[in-house]
Amino acid sequence: MSKFESVKKRDGSIVPFTPQRVTNAIYRAAVAVGGRDKRTAEKLTEYVIRVLETQTPDGEVPTVEQIQDAVEKVLIEEGHARVAKAYILYRAERARLREQRAERDAQPSTNIPWSKLWRVLDWTVEHDFHTVERLNARIERGELSEIIGVSEAFYNEDVENAANQVAKRKGEVRMVIIAGPSSSGKTTTTIKLGERLARHNMKLVTMNVDNYFFDLAMHPKDEFGDYDFETPQALDLALINKHLTRLFAGEEVKTPFYDFKTGTRQPDQIPMKLEENDVILIDSLHGLYPDMTMDIPQEMVFRLYIEPLLQLKGQDGRYVRWTDIRLIRRMLRDASHRAYDPTKTLLHWHYVRASELRNIIPFVNTTDYIVNSGMPYELPMYKAKLFTEFERWTKEYEGDPLRKDAFERASRVYALMKSLVPIADDSIVPENSVIREFIGGSIYEY
Repeated sequence: MSKFESVKKRDGSIVPFTPQRVTNAIYRAAVAVGGRDKRTAEKLTEYVIRVLETQTPDGEVPTVEQIQDAVEKVLIEEGHARVAKAYILYRAERARLREQRAERDAQPSTNIPWSKLWRVLDWTVEHDFHTVERLNARIERGELSEIIGVSEAFYNEDVENAANQVAKRKGEVRMVIIAGPSSSGKTTTTIKLGERLARHNMKLVTMNVDNYFFDLAMHPKDEFGDYDFETPQALDLALINKHLTRLFAGEEVKTPFYDFKTGTRQPDQIPMKLEENDVILIDSLHGLYPDMTMDIPQEMVFRLYIEPLLQLKGQDGRYVRWTDIRLIRRMLRDASHRAYDPTKTLLHWHYVRASELRNIIPFVNTTDYIVNSGMPYELPMYKAKLFTEFERWTKEYEGDPLRKDAFERASRVYALMKSLVPIADDSIVPENSVIREFIGGSIYEY
């Protein structure tokens, strides 16, 4: 049992000291280099606490930096050099991101090609909904049906263009990967792309990489103590790569099946073999992560990335953040399909976002095509569904050091929603829209 009850964060706030977070951090570093021994992580945490107790004067509250220094010291002294390196690199990356956060927020994305962003912006200006003020004016004039129509057409044109690019490489491309961050619209886009490729007589075979999750007991946890499905290390990447290599060599493999109810993976369950013209279709959060396809010739793979690239300027002169759009989408989807409290989605989102910046965004420039799933009409529709919740969160989390990120996100979205004209009736949204993936009522089975 530790004598410490509190820890001082970098912003000076004092929060409860939780040894489990130290264990989680050590275990995550171990997972990054292939280790999955939780008991060792727990034992190392005990050593870390002992070092802290020796180094910290009575009555003094240790800082986050001191705890991290102690973790590095223990890992190195106990002979876990590879884990220590992973931990040090992760810590350095986090420091770099903190230092660059203000600059990054002030600058446009450098991951999405300028030509793509310009095309989306040009389209929004052409249709007169590039600002909240102009969007509100069109809605108030009764032009919602037209807005939805042109928005859906723009998205479907993107999917069609992607399908045509794949078709041009028919015979060479053996695998199509659809990747993107949480709630970007991967599932609907995968289905729509599959429909269009079928018209080109390309036979698609879906590989569900969710079946390659490690057993829940072996999963790394996030800093809240919840099992982390957002990290690529939650997947058996080596086995995915091995099975893909064997499939393209003409062999039959038996893919595993993951039971989400029990949190266990059952090996060798589903026979899979490719015919001569079969194309594997993968919808994965981490489809761009190199280790998943490291042994597959690059010319055989077509990578598609999806993101709501909405170019809508708020009343504060800033463009709406794509991550805020996806946060709201995930709140609605989780509440609708998983009976998950939107408050938990908000509180955990900063961790989701950190994982995206580490494991997804850096690989956007490896994609062959980018699809924009952002709809100008979706935010007014979300206001009618979640406005009062965001208002509540801004009041509940103000001044709470443990909820600083949640407060900042909620305040930003709340300010945006206040300026929007709400759309209460979502029945006008097409049943095959990507937005139905989040609000329910889709014709597709998810």
